[in-house]
Amino acid sequence: MTRSSQAVAYRQPSVLRSAAGRRHLGLETSRGATPAGVEDHPRFFAGFLTSPQVAAAGLLAVADVAAARYYQPQLRASLDPVVTGNGDRLRFESFSGCGGVYARLDVLGAGLDGGETGHGTTNVDVNNPLREALSRLGSDDPLHLRVGPEELAVTTLDGPVVEKKVPLPDRWLRGFAEAQVIAAGFDLRAELPADEAVRFLRSLPRAGTGRRGSAGPRWVVPAGRGLRPTTRPVPGAVCLPGPDRLAALQRVLRHATALRVYGPQGALPVSGAAAAWEVVLPGMRLTLTLSPDAGRGFSGEGGVLDALATDAAAEDAELIAVLLAWEPRVDVADLAASAGLTPERVRAALVRLGTSGRVGYDTAEAAYFHRELPYDADRVERHNPRLRSARALVAAGAVTVDGAVGTVTAEDGHLHRVRDAGGVLSCSCVWWAKYRGGRGPCKHALAVRMVRRGGAVEQDVAEIGGGTR
Repeated sequence: MTRSSQAVAYRQPSVLRSAAGRRHLGLETSRGATPAGVEDHPRFFAGFLTSPQVAAAGLLAVADVAAARYYQPQLRASLDPVVTGNGDRLRFESFSGCGGVYARLDVLGAGLDGGETGHGTTNVDVNNPLREALSRLGSDDPLHLRVGPEELAVTTLDGPVVEKKVPLPDRWLRGFAEAQVIAAGFDLRAELPADEAVRFLRSLPRAGTGRRGSAGPRWVVPAGRGLRPTTRPVPGAVCLPGPDRLAALQRVLRHATALRVYGPQGALPVSGAAAAWEVVLPGMRLTLTLSPDAGRGFSGEGGVLDALATDAAAEDAELIAVLLAWEPRVDVADLAASAGLTPERVRAALVRLGTSGRVGYDTAEAAYFHRELPYDADRVERHNPRLRSARALVAAGAVTVDGAVGTVTAEDGHLHRVRDAGGVLSCSCVWWAKYRGGRGPCKHALAVRMVRRGGAVEQDVAEIGGGTR
């Protein structure tokens, strides 16, 4: 696994303080993207929270996920959450260190008061003293929120006084992209009222799964006002892979007004499936998206590979990127009309943009939203092992196509047959036999698709390097 680190610098630590009978929550920002370009410390909001206790609990839940590893928990993880201003709301996002849980707190317009919300994305400092202060917040007295530096600090401070080295494994960055692609295929499967939501979530085990991951997938199915367990993926069922990974939701349970559960469309695999669990809060939403298994991160799911493999999607993505304007809800039809593309090509371009962190997906609104991850997320494409291997096979002339059948000569000389059945490619390799397309295309099917679409190899073989599956 390729790892690197990034310096995340803040003017000062984020802090919750009281002065002159008023409480102030100052969240410090790092370098980030805005409509005016990259800024060192952008300012996205200065106003009041309508439900301070709810917002504090939600922010702590996002920070909990950023600091957690639900698989191999003995290894440390510490990633500052990402904040995005979308003009009418603030979104706080994080990803677990193990790569299997994505968290997002949406503070909607109803949760904010008395200030304009800006546009852009950056990291936000959530340090241990701040966590302790937020956990002690005992009332809903007015709380002023500032996301970004004080106005005075913008003009008087010369440089950052707080700097962190954040580990950035490629697996984590790929997972951030894959989680958005998977969520885009979800449907609402169940909605529980507050009392049933609290009862169900409090009944879940909290113990970690440890190094080996979960013993197997669990399933739940809507029953009356609640959910009941089932032993197999019957119609309407939702997978609950590693129920202890929902522990962060415990932070907000007493404020919950409903629980919504989302799962993938169509038939469910016996081996498990991803799902999203959304707690509805006053003026806010907290969502956790879980990978198909506690020991299986999002990074290997392969949902983005087809979009990455085509030059057409890359060109369309460049055009669509120009038209995005930090919208909280990306309208595919409007983009298609503005760009002169079909809705299908726009969706493929959005997937492509998702791989570099430029869009996320909101299951509650069934829509993409614009944001720019403050990391070198373009590495997702360069360091994806199956994508690199597929390009190497194409560059080596190892792929031939004859009608519906493609033949790929592997590095060890073995021949693999790739067959096209109505646009779905199957392969004779071990990867396909094991996952049956459940984790995206294998490198051989990807190489055949590249050749069929005329996908050019964008790098020299020497630059592509190794990395196979």
